[in-house]
Parts: sequence; structure tokens; C-alpha cells
Amino acid sequence: MDSRQTALSALTAERLRGIRRGVEKESLRALPSGMLALTSHPQALGSALTHPHITTDFSESQVELITGVHADPDVCLQELADVQQFTLGAMGDERLWVSSMPCCLPGDDEIPLGQYGSSNVAQSKTVYRRGLGHRYGRRMQTISGIHYNWSLPDVSSEQYFGLIRNFRRHAFLLLYLFGASPAVCSSFVAGRQHQLQPLSEGTMYLPYATSLRMGRLGYQSDAQASLAVSYNSLEGYAHSLHGALTQPYAPYEAVGVRGADGVYKQLATTLLQIENEFYGTIRPKRVTFAGERPLHALRERGVEYVEVRLMDLDPFELVGINSQTMRFLDVFLLHCLYTASPDDTPQEIAAVGRNQHAVAERGREPGLLLERGDTQVTLTTWGQELVDGMVGIAQALDAAHGTDAYSRAVQAAQHALQHPDTLPSARVLRAITEQHQASFVAFARAQSEQTRAAMLQAPVAPEVAARFAQESQASWDAQRAIEAADTMPFEVYLKEYLAPHRLQARAVKAS
Repeated sequence: MDSRQTALSALTAERLRGIRRGVEKESLRALPSGMLALTSHPQALGSALTHPHITTDFSESQVELITGVHADPDVCLQELADVQQFTLGAMGDERLWVSSMPCCLPGDDEIPLGQYGSSNVAQSKTVYRRGLGHRYGRRMQTISGIHYNWSLPDVSSEQYFGLIRNFRRHAFLLLYLFGASPAVCSSFVAGRQHQLQPLSEGTMYLPYATSLRMGRLGYQSDAQASLAVSYNSLEGYAHSLHGALTQPYAPYEAVGVRGADGVYKQLATTLLQIENEFYGTIRPKRVTFAGERPLHALRERGVEYVEVRLMDLDPFELVGINSQTMRFLDVFLLHCLYTASPDDTPQEIAAVGRNQHAVAERGREPGLLLERGDTQVTLTTWGQELVDGMVGIAQALDAAHGTDAYSRAVQAAQHALQHPDTLPSARVLRAITEQHQASFVAFARAQSEQTRAAMLQAPVAPEVAARFAQESQASWDAQRAIEAADTMPFEVYLKEYLAPHRLQARAVKAS
């Protein structure tokens, strides 16, 4: 019996039923024409600052839909569908853009930043976004995706970091199987250097791409590339981020914190303004208390769950993801957790990055080679080895839940590895070229309209409608209460919030 089988034998049915997951879904609001909607976050959706299920991400035009924590993937999906249906109902003639890559964008400065009210915490959220715009450009921030939050009972921080190391090693498989952004609107790359090819006027692509969102055009940063974060321990990870959050970075010092007009350009001149700025395919997470820094929460109380951040929106699914994909993620994460996970090295971290770019941009290329240690192996060979190793995990999950859905999810992945034409990225390109005159925008517009019509035609249970209306009203009340409670000038608030000691755990601070 190998070490993984030994570890898996400790996974009782009760513990497997203890898996919890939640979904965060980002989508741009778009006009029927395919242009970005420049309107404010709809009033009926409540306060973006305080609503538990509906907020905005980078832009005022970018909705983020959030589920609660669920034991059942189907129940989680149903909640996401309910939230999305309510959101669409409050958007008038606007659509939720179904693709991870954005709709037709205006000039960078015209993309509106998220607005959250007049409180200190609200102002800091907008200033943070203004800083992201200065650092990376606003267009990059309009990319959208699905975040999958996942936990298993009785997992230590050390074990979660082992999961994270394996996840990063094997994330290429998820990009291959679920990447759905092989083409973009030309407005996204206007004035930028890129390796894309023209598919038609207005559409750029790469023929074998799976997820341009996760390639060099997506959430990438030369500044952050200099940040070699190790995932060998919570202490090492926290130390890496602490430095990036407290050490000035010359190019951002050149931007400055405030302009001559007194308007804040960014929160700070450090490499990272706050923890959320650190891009990664997966993050260790811990629920924070009000006003608490995320890094402090991790140091103080350890890892509570992981946030998977590399999933593209699937434009063929009503809510961007389906339950089979969620079940495969459960199996994949358990496989990462219960497979031996040696420490990472700077060399391996660099190879992981190169593999990510190769699969994002050329994942369906026949015979594509990836780096594995000192050797090279084809994506399909390595992927097949990984998926074959997941069969036992899927069977254990099926037994715990009285289903065969987990095994079917693994079988679907095995089939997709052998039939790349069935992948979402291939389906997207085929639909663009065969049905929409090779226009990415025409394809995404049609899918967005189809999704909107299907969701608005579905009946809304009166109690669901009443609950959302009540939550929206309560969120406005909560925002007003926060604003009324503010007594500190913003400058003082910001200095206190960003103070380095607030990143430390109490035990460290006392020493």
C-alpha cells in the first residue's frame, strides 16, 4: 500500500461528507451592443460594500456573485443561480458577459472604479483599485473568473500548504480541461505587446490556447514576478508577503501615494498595496474579523480553506460552471492533499510558471511538452497519470454520497485528455468561427443574451425574491451605519490600517 493509499484510508465517509465549498463569480455588465456598461452598480442590488452575496470586483461595471458555504455542489450551484437570476432582473437591458475575457472596452481611464460609499473602508477599497489601475492598467483588471473556495475537516496549515504545492505543480491539468478563453476582443490588447494572431477584424486568438486569461496577457505582473513566494510553510509564505507589503518598490514610489490635487493614487508604494493584490492560482485563506488584515488572520489562526483562482467562466454554462466540474475540483484537491508534496524550490517555481504559460497559450497543441523535474513529458501523458491516480478518490466520494457522479467527473476528464476537440476552449473557437463569422464579441454577445433570456424566463420563487429584496435593503442600512460610525480622518485610518504591526500575529508582536 503506497503512502497515498495509507492516507486515503483515513478519509472516512463522514469526513468526506465534511467537504465544504463556496463559489465567487465575477462578470462584467455589458450593453446589448457588446460594449462595457458604464452605469453605476444597480441600486436594487444593494450596497456593494455590505451585501453578503452581490458586490463588485475591480470595476463598478464588474459584478461579483458570492454563495454561502455548502456541503452539496448542486445546492451551491442553485444558490449561485438564484443570485444571478436576481442580479439580471435588476440590470434592465444590460447583460452579464459570459466570457472571462472582457467585452469591448473603452479607453483605460474610462473604465469606472468600484464605488462603495463615503466611509473610510469604502474609500480605501476605491483607492486600492485606482492603484491597481496605475500599476497594471485597468483593462487587465476587467478579466473575470470563478473562484472555488474549499475545505476539509481536520486539515492542518502544514497539510494545506502541501496541497497548495501540489496544486501549483498540477494546475496545468485544470487549465487544459476547463480553460475557455482562447480568443479576445482586439480592444483588450490595443497598444500592448502580445503574441496573438488575428482571427478576424476585431478578434485575436491563439490556435491551441486554452486560457489566455491565465497566460502572459492575463493576471501577470513583472513586479510580482520578482516576488519569489515559497509555499513550503505558513511562516515562509507569510514572511514573503510581509516583505512585499512593507518594503517600498521604486517604480511605485515614482507613482506616489497622492497627486498634486490631493487625490490618492494608491494605498502605498510597496510592491503589494494589500494582500489581495498578490496574484496566484490558489491562495491559503482564513475568514477575517472586522478590520483585520488577512495576513494577520493566517498567522494568528492558521489556514481555514483554500481559494482556487484559475477557473475560467464557461460561456456554455448558465452560471459559468457546472456540478461535474465542481466535483472534479473536489477530487483534484483531495488528490493534491493526499499525494506526497516535496518542498518547492526556486527552480521548480520558475518551471511551474513556464508550464502555466505553455498550457494557457498552447495547451491543445499535439505533443505539447511540459517540464517535470529534470525531464520533459507530454501534457497528455502527465495528465493521464494524474487522472488515473484520482479514480480511488472518486470512488470513495461516490461511496460516501451514494452516487456515481464523482467517478463520472473523472471519466469525463480521461475522455477530454484523449479528445481535445471536446474541451471548452476548442468549443469556444469552433462556435466563434463556424457560427459568428470569427468574431469573439459576436459569440460572447449571443451567449450572454441566451443566458439572460433563459434565466429571466425561469420562475422566481416568491420567498427567494422577498429574501433578496430584504438583503438589499439591509445592506444599505448596514452601509449607512458604517458611515455614521466613522470618526477618524481617512489619512489616519489608512496609516493605522497599513501599519506593519497589524500584519503580525500577537505572539510575534510581543517578542
